[in-house]
Amino acid sequence: MGGVLVNLFLRRLGFGAILFAAACTVVNEPINVASQDGVSGGAVTRGVGANDDVFIGLAFSGGGTRASSFSYGLLEELRAKGLLKHVRLVSGVSGGSVTAAYFGLHGVKGMDRYRDTYLVQDAEQYMANNPVNPLTLVRGMTGGANDRTTFARFLDETIFKNATFGDLMKTGIETWINASDVANNTPFLFSPETFAALCSDLRKLPVSEAVAASAAFPVVFSPIVLESHQDCNYREPDWLTAARHNPEATSAMKAYASALESYRDPAKVRYVKLLDGAVTDNFGTTGLSVARAKSQNNYGPLSAKQAVRMRRMLFLVANAGVQQDYDWTQQVKGPGGVELAMSIANSSMSAATRVGFDVMRLTLDRWHKDLVDWRCELPDEEVAKLRGTLEDWDCQDVKLFVGEVNFDPLPKEMQDQLDLIPTRLRLPEEQVDLAISAARQSARLNPELNGFLRSLKPPEPKPQGTQIAPRQIQPVQN
Repeated sequence: MGGVLVNLFLRRLGFGAILFAAACTVVNEPINVASQDGVSGGAVTRGVGANDDVFIGLAFSGGGTRASSFSYGLLEELRAKGLLKHVRLVSGVSGGSVTAAYFGLHGVKGMDRYRDTYLVQDAEQYMANNPVNPLTLVRGMTGGANDRTTFARFLDETIFKNATFGDLMKTGIETWINASDVANNTPFLFSPETFAALCSDLRKLPVSEAVAASAAFPVVFSPIVLESHQDCNYREPDWLTAARHNPEATSAMKAYASALESYRDPAKVRYVKLLDGAVTDNFGTTGLSVARAKSQNNYGPLSAKQAVRMRRMLFLVANAGVQQDYDWTQQVKGPGGVELAMSIANSSMSAATRVGFDVMRLTLDRWHKDLVDWRCELPDEEVAKLRGTLEDWDCQDVKLFVGEVNFDPLPKEMQDQLDLIPTRLRLPEEQVDLAISAARQSARLNPELNGFLRSLKPPEPKPQGTQIAPRQIQPVQN
């Protein structure tokens, strides 16, 4: 939801209002049901056919409807370039999770409806967000001004229509929705592995509930609650155990493993409290570390057949972050009070964003190297078995492109206009269209995307009928 409403809430809240806090606190009931058996999910590449040789993964940052619009603009530009058919993975945080979940459910066919059915609508219509209402203020400071029935309800009515993760898992696009576990201080991935540790079946959870959790900005929303059920046949997967004890595992991967371990100990965690995913991972890239660790081989999460056929991979992050304008940087005094609190929060989230992108690049670079090494060590007979032929086989012909689509390459005037778009769930149409247009322009200027496009073109054939003149050998001068 963002800092705009938070600022208003904090500025107007008086000490006397806190006295009414106990009677006004908003509490969310757990949204997950118990399951006797943990349900393991498919691989990240379940939608990739054996003959596919191009893979595109996208990550959409947080930032309210601004982020939803910006990520949609990136999808639109990829559609214009004929690339949407290659998108096999989308990961979303907060506002970006709305677009990720929508595209994961509806794919290319739903693109034409998204702007009018969601982006230009008032997603705050069920929310308590009046900063002069004492009840709203008290609720905001004692857990959150809005419960799970506000934004989730709107999402269900407009674009998700009671769809569950079971429906999402039937599509050909792997979709990751990311929130923050505020007790473990870790990203929370809505994945079958995570829900297996909770003795719960992710397939039964409404998509709207996960997206609402991903967008539950502190103070504006009360934490979304999951119950850690204990009565099931849960056994920690081997890949997770190995990742915890692997000295080369990232700190994010180890933290994820520790969080799942805590869900199995009722003395530590009985209820998981979730807030905005941007608090811990504004790009939603934790899933990549999980997918690689889960594979326990050099080519996963691709299958062996996919790994020998893969030629080009592109991972793009749509970053809708804006530049903060702090007036106190122009004077000796400050920041203090609300400005100090918001500055600390924004600094923490920005740091998490930078770290998340660096971790993603590191993970993908290592994966690319491992993949090439594995391909080049394969015997010819195994390659022929997996590919069906050795024709045109080049074990090193796998190119990886990783980039970030943001506001930086845009004209200064447009950047200034974008920075004025608040992080809210309701925007004027002109600001929605500005964010969409900005993403399309930025994508067209993106060097990684352009390099990826050039790499897809077949090499130009040599002109027919031309001969190269033999090299003339000059006599040695004495």
